[in-house]
Amino acid sequence: MATTADFKNGLYIDFEGKPCSIVWFQHVKPGKGPAFVKSKLRNLENGRILEKTWNAGEKIDVITVEHREYQYLYAEDDGFNFMNNETFDQIKLEKDIVENNDLMKEGQIVQMVFHVDGEEERCLTCELPTYVELEVTYTEPAVKGNTASTNALKEATLETGAIIMVPLFINQGDKIRVNTTDRSYGERVK
Repeated sequence: MATTADFKNGLYIDFEGKPCSIVWFQHVKPGKGPAFVKSKLRNLENGRILEKTWNAGEKIDVITVEHREYQYLYAEDDGFNFMNNETFDQIKLEKDIVENNDLMKEGQIVQMVFHVDGEEERCLTCELPTYVELEVTYTEPAVKGNTASTNALKEATLETGAIIMVPLFINQGDKIRVNTTDRSYGERVK
């Protein structure tokens, strides 16, 4: 069993029966009183950030997780279907497990984190790559002199159906790179 001395960013632990990962921690040794550890934990089931203060040396339960690559196959009404490219096993995930799922394109590779507990395993998160390249299927044409600022944006509909804000010079049919963490325009792709 591990203790708070084993804390490191990215460590997966069981906190109050929920799988969490350590996002940030700080060992504090005050001049008076016992040492303690401040931490921020990400609940892997719902993505919420929790703050927790631990006594120094307090025991924690470390959990086993595996990172695996899967390929997105297709969507259904109740979820998404993925395939492991090594074993060709297919799994189906509910829509709420996949963040920014409207930026997913068929054939795209995603990273999944599985909580492995003996014989049983459960998918905790499904993460898209940081940047994806998608084609703009619809956007209003820019009108010259339409703006007073230099960084004006307009709405664009992408091939997956997602709507993001892009600069005025982006046209229908352009391929763009989109940041999946904040859904922002990255750059135009040749």
